[in-house]
Amino acid sequence: MTKPIEDRKFINALARGLTVLAAFRASDHGLTHAEIAARTGLSKATATRLIHTLAETGHLIRDGRGGQFRLGPAVLALGAVAHAQTSFMDLIEEEMQDFANRTGTLAVIGVRSADRMMLVRTWRPVGTASIWLEPGHRVPIMGSSLGQAHVAALCDDAFEHLQPDAALRAFRADGYSQLIARGYTVPREETRFAATIKAVAVPYLAREYGAPISFCCGAMPDMLNDDRIRAEVGPGLVALVRALEAKTGQASALARRG
Repeated sequence: MTKPIEDRKFINALARGLTVLAAFRASDHGLTHAEIAARTGLSKATATRLIHTLAETGHLIRDGRGGQFRLGPAVLALGAVAHAQTSFMDLIEEEMQDFANRTGTLAVIGVRSADRMMLVRTWRPVGTASIWLEPGHRVPIMGSSLGQAHVAALCDDAFEHLQPDAALRAFRADGYSQLIARGYTVPREETRFAATIKAVAVPYLAREYGAPISFCCGAMPDMLNDDRIRAEVGPGLVALVRALEAKTGQASALARRG
């Protein structure tokens, strides 16, 4: 994602390099130059220069057999530091897996990454056919439960920084109303970005990020209908997040709204 040239503090080359690192997913066994270029939208020449630089700094390593690249030790070290600083994920690990198993939904934690929401942790229900998205997968802010919970809990200044259009403003307002009324958000059918996924989300103000993140449970619409959301999944997810707030001494995500 690039910034307008008026933003002289923004370094486009650095942003492009981070885009290359963000192209990798947990299930990847390596990516070629062409695959990285395709995933990032960069030209092959630009991708090649960035890949070379990242390999020289240890952020990527090359598999000599197939000419593919994987995330290198420098990224692993950063990931270890980041994980150590997000202790709230360990506090809710067992509860989220149990909730995924009981409800037959894919449970995830999502954080904002530029103009999308990125999955950073997932819990797949054991023994249940379910949608399967992995850490690193990104979904639009507009139309996703992850995005709705996030923008609904953002303070006004942070939301305006997204340069929202009228549709996103209405999407945020609807999410805020849902959070006030019942503690969770479900995008209305006409705004959902994917008809094959239905999900419910609850924001959590992660001290480690200084911004709201989203806890979410989703499944195919025939498995997660409105009755199940109202009676089981929505209230259950709210209870899990409220319990986490109590454990961490963290205020509600809506406390900083306004």
